Amino acid sequence: MKRDSRRGASSTRLRWPADPFGAREADRYESPLPSREYVLQTLRDEAVPMDERRLAKLFNLAAEEIEPFERRLGAMERDGQLLRNRKGALLVAEKLDLVAGRVEAHPDGYGFVIPDAGGADFFLSANEMSGVLHGDRVMVRQTGTDRRGRPEGGIVEVIERAQQRVVGRVHRERGLWFVAASDRRISQDLLLEAGGHGRAKPGQVVTAEIVAQPTRNSAPIARVVEVLGDYGDPGMEIEIALRKHRLPFEFTAEAKRLAARLPEAVRERDGKGRRDLRDLALVTIDGETAKDFDDAVWCERSKRGLRLVVAIADVSHYVKPGDALDLDARERGNSVYFPRRVIPMLPEKLSNELCSLNPEVDRLAMVCDMQVSGRGEIGTYEFYPAVFRSHARLTYTQVAAALYEGKPDATTSGVMERLQALDEVFRALLKARGRRGAIDFETTETRLVFNDAGKIETIVAVERNDAHRLIEECMLAANVCASDFLAANKHHALYRVHEGPTPEKLTALREFLKGFGLQLPGGEEPHARDYAKLLEQIKQRPDRQLLQTVLLRSLQQAVYSPENMGHFGLAYEHYTHFTSPIRRYPDLVIHRAIKAVLAGERYSPGDWTELGKHCSTTERRADDATRDVEAWLKCFYMQDRVGEEFDATVSGVTSFGIFVGLDGIYVEGLVHISELGTDYFHFDAVRHSLRGERTGKSFRLADRVRVRIARVDLETSRIDFVLG
Repeated sequence: MKRDSRRGASSTRLRWPADPFGAREADRYESPLPSREYVLQTLRDEAVPMDERRLAKLFNLAAEEIEPFERRLGAMERDGQLLRNRKGALLVAEKLDLVAGRVEAHPDGYGFVIPDAGGADFFLSANEMSGVLHGDRVMVRQTGTDRRGRPEGGIVEVIERAQQRVVGRVHRERGLWFVAASDRRISQDLLLEAGGHGRAKPGQVVTAEIVAQPTRNSAPIARVVEVLGDYGDPGMEIEIALRKHRLPFEFTAEAKRLAARLPEAVRERDGKGRRDLRDLALVTIDGETAKDFDDAVWCERSKRGLRLVVAIADVSHYVKPGDALDLDARERGNSVYFPRRVIPMLPEKLSNELCSLNPEVDRLAMVCDMQVSGRGEIGTYEFYPAVFRSHARLTYTQVAAALYEGKPDATTSGVMERLQALDEVFRALLKARGRRGAIDFETTETRLVFNDAGKIETIVAVERNDAHRLIEECMLAANVCASDFLAANKHHALYRVHEGPTPEKLTALREFLKGFGLQLPGGEEPHARDYAKLLEQIKQRPDRQLLQTVLLRSLQQAVYSPENMGHFGLAYEHYTHFTSPIRRYPDLVIHRAIKAVLAGERYSPGDWTELGKHCSTTERRADDATRDVEAWLKCFYMQDRVGEEFDATVSGVTSFGIFVGLDGIYVEGLVHISELGTDYFHFDAVRHSLRGERTGKSFRLADRVRVRIARVDLETSRIDFVLG
């Protein structure tokens, strides 16, 4: 509980005047305890291991304070600040030269410890890895240096186990039952306890619960708790990915009950206090297969330029902070889009029905109403809740045909004037984008086309037309306004942060470009427009794909954070996500914050920093899971084509070989370094190349090669090539 900070600070100073963070603790808690820092300082000063009772006596804690104090010590143990000796006494970890970190395992059996506090990773030999699994948190001590100069670590203690359930295939050999994990980073087989295979048959995919974690001398022991089916069953690749990446895919019973109690349609009373935009010819523009429509747009010419209205589904009207729907959505962080299956952030009653902006039905929305000049500059804008109805469900193909091919159909003909105004605002915003210097990388997105049996029939490139870009620019404008609105009203927000290159990446990039006679301007802190100018400069070069790829890889990943660091790629000083609350939790948070400001209130989801980290993590988790599924499906698609030759492009270069992408098929695989020729090949990370010591033959990013499929491994979702 919170308390009056002045009273708490005074109380803490009386009890522990030496506590450097006493005021902070008093501000946070009604009954403050000695801070973590003070506990560590005391243990250092005493210079001997101490148990809880002796520490509590030293701090003169009352009986009712003992239990919360022990919980604090337990948390410090889990965080790697404290360690217990064999007698149960507490020691300061850093005095023992111990470092807390998370284990990153490699399929070949070795691994690394990534320190919590940053710094160099510790290499773990296969012997050290025998007692831990991927993701475990450990205390490690440096034991030496390996032949590459990396610090080697020895695990002193496991402070948190990451793996409780593992998905994999059941095997039986010589009377022993075991599970081989689908996540190859878990290289140890899980032995099944007596009768632990249940009804599973050899070869089937199961979920196994670990009943005994591994030690230096024993393998992990588990029992089967779920039989998913046979490996080749349709959709099994998704079932595996869901469990491997720990994606929540079932809503809690309370969330289901709350969803069931929601109305079937927007009621008259739901529109109270909202602007009525039902006469405004708003339309949705999405892909042909889209089911959840969370944005609608409308535009008209005015004396001040163009009025652009972006209406976003008002999910926050139905999902209240802290209720079961909110807790489930927060845990998921985002919807996950697999081929032929979606794991939604919200139950279908909301995502596909009540909050989906279906045509010709009343819907609730949060609206961003903007004035845009002919130069694409956003002038005044306004946010308000509204009730409206979409006048048409349009597709990108329809809109592109109507606007750019002169082929309107029956649906687009009725809203043609609005579409033309939208195209006008799009062109204006595009000009502003160019003046800002936003980066526009040319990338190819693909779509898997399935047959009736649920297997890939073909893989096709997704063509982005100007209708896609039109909607994208409208959404960017609304997102920028949302960010500006919260910043102007000094309200916390989750910004979408995209930082430029790190100093190390910038140095490597410039060194690489130098070999091509190119320069990236901008000094030590280049701007997005510097990248954009260089991209324009190389547009007609035959090696533009190579150069663009290296430029793209020099940038950092975008994350969510309450700290506004700007969006480098889009060249915005501030940017947030507002336009997709059906499928992204940060957008829902932004809606609540905007509503709070409009009501003269403040909104907090808790710890903004932790929420940003969580949402960034769930986004990466979704990307990893969908990548796994697509990789398996592509392997299945190619398994009957072993021996065939293809033209390909080098898409990645590593110390162990080159990755290649097949022309027109959009499938990637590895040519191992041993298949490149009878030579010693040396990896150049700066130049993204492998070069033969004797022959001088080199393989570089974006090079063209001829390859043959040598092996397709469904178990590891890997395709191996040899040079053709």
